[in-house]
Amino acid sequence: MIRTLNILLVCSAIGLLIGVYALKYASEDLAAEKVQLARQIERQQADLSLLKADWAFLNQPANVGPVVNRHVAELSLQTLTQDQFGSIDLIPMRLKAPDTAGLDGLFEALNQGVDPIQQLIKESN
Repeated sequence: MIRTLNILLVCSAIGLLIGVYALKYASEDLAAEKVQLARQIERQQADLSLLKADWAFLNQPANVGPVVNRHVAELSLQTLTQDQFGSIDLIPMRLKAPDTAGLDGLFEALNQGVDPIQQLIKESN
């Protein structure tokens, strides 16, 4: 009986030893993969910063201007005029006091359990 127990314990110890070594090598492989991914991310971030710098350089007006001038006829481009932009007078001014009656009506409807948006949808249908 003791001999069988000893053999069983030795076999389980050998099995556990194999499992521990397998776990160790798997974790080392994962660590190596993590380092490799970190290096790849660093390379890609460096490439991205280089591309952003190139994009900023190519979008400078000194570089875009000659290209636009070459293709004015094909693109039917026209120069901007000031009347294409709005004036300050077109901006609606803020009300001096809020519409308290409208807000009170909204809060009363919500307190009564009526959804004003659903009511508007029903009325429009």
